[in-house]
Amino acid sequence: MDMHKHALVSGLLCGALICLSPAAWAESPKMKMTTPIPPQITTPDVVDSRLGTLRFSNGMPDAATIDKVYDNLDFARAVQTYLNTLRGVSMWAAMKGPRDIGVPDNTLLTMEQMMDSTGMYLTPNTVTATTWLNLDLTGGPLVFEVPPRVLGLVDDAWFRYVTDLGFVGPDKGRGGKYLFLPPGYKGEVPDGYFVVRSPTYKLWAPMRNFAVDGDVKPALESLREHTRIYPLSEAGKAHGPVPNKNGSMVQINTIAPNTYQYWEFLNDLVQAEPAGVIGPEITGQMASIGIVKGKPFQPDARMKAILTEAVAVGNATARAIAFSPREEGIYYYGKAGSGWHTGFLGGYDFLVDGARQLDSRVLFFYQATGITPAMAAKMVGAGSQYAVAAKDSTGQWLDGGKTYRLTLPKDIPQKNFWSVTVYDSQTRSLLQTDQRYPAIGAGTGYPAMEGGQQKVAFNADGSVDLYFGPEPPAGKEGNWIQTVPGKGWFAMLRLYSPLEPWFDKTWRPGDIEAIR
Repeated sequence: MDMHKHALVSGLLCGALICLSPAAWAESPKMKMTTPIPPQITTPDVVDSRLGTLRFSNGMPDAATIDKVYDNLDFARAVQTYLNTLRGVSMWAAMKGPRDIGVPDNTLLTMEQMMDSTGMYLTPNTVTATTWLNLDLTGGPLVFEVPPRVLGLVDDAWFRYVTDLGFVGPDKGRGGKYLFLPPGYKGEVPDGYFVVRSPTYKLWAPMRNFAVDGDVKPALESLREHTRIYPLSEAGKAHGPVPNKNGSMVQINTIAPNTYQYWEFLNDLVQAEPAGVIGPEITGQMASIGIVKGKPFQPDARMKAILTEAVAVGNATARAIAFSPREEGIYYYGKAGSGWHTGFLGGYDFLVDGARQLDSRVLFFYQATGITPAMAAKMVGAGSQYAVAAKDSTGQWLDGGKTYRLTLPKDIPQKNFWSVTVYDSQTRSLLQTDQRYPAIGAGTGYPAMEGGQQKVAFNADGSVDLYFGPEPPAGKEGNWIQTVPGKGWFAMLRLYSPLEPWFDKTWRPGDIEAIR
């Protein structure tokens, strides 16, 4: 054989070896150190997958396969980044909303005539005069004088619990001076304050101002009289009332976007807060898609397309988790028994036996605002409890064009009051109808609603039937919440100062039944 033929044959042999499948390795020449190769540790030349056909040559991916898997990797990381940062972006949107309507940080936005459906807020209640407040620690330690008789909380810029205020806080409802220290603060800490060290520079501190005998005016007067916010450096000086904007009947958006803008919000949050404050894993996820503290976020056309699709898929995933959760434990009465479910599987930190309940965390932050142990803990005769339903008794989505009935059995287990509120399935905010407040409730602490609401009528046995639909059933106007044809909705049952029959499940709400 001449040299040219030898080279040709050698080349053909080498080419054939490259194309051999793992099973063909057994046919390779046996060398001194050759041992049987377990087939499960080798990569086939052709792999069929959801990404299409992936091709390898001696285990090495070809150029098309490399492009496919990197596109998939970037997409998968982007979807997971969306799900794991949803809480932070939701908080950024909640803080941004008041600023956008001219309410600066360290000033108040109070729904003086309760929360109505004009503004966009995640599942707010309509039964307390709620105050929203952004605290800004970028200038140093900040004093917040909290009024008496409020129920409040403080979450950080990543929507993590920091402390409670008011009845379940260290002031125990008597009011008091809280001193918030910024990240890394090493200065002197004076006595006379409830001292809180914050992991982030921005904090969110909502408070509920409770009506007195159905009248909210005393609570608003107390808010004005007692609330003060000022730098620690100005302690001891006289300070006037904190500016307060009435947020009732005001158009505002506090809900995170489901478009590419989501990533811009996330980048703004990362740039505003200390590096790595959310921990190395999630910080690493964000870095993998180009969001890094101190660096510009400038994805190229390829990456921007991936991020745009990822936020759409992430949003779709969050919607499935929020409105049709698959974990059995999230349902109060079993998945097959009822559609009522909680938002707190694993408590406020979403932990069960040391494992983070990732879907439960997504469910909560896609649907709600405000995280505190007080919302999830069993406190008989104190605090509050929540149940959500998005489907009727047959498992169908609730339809604004149909009429439904919900029966609450007698002796609704609450010491203060109960309410049922209806939300838009698109916005997750209060459903906008001809009714200012899409809610019904009763109890000793249930406030008088501005704009009027007929008294709820109870049945002879003490139970109550509530109705949902475009028009009220005859004679049931006081027990009816209006819905809108063409719009989906979901309901939330709240018990304020819940009693033991709620916790031991000897009392349970009926399912929402379609009646026409």
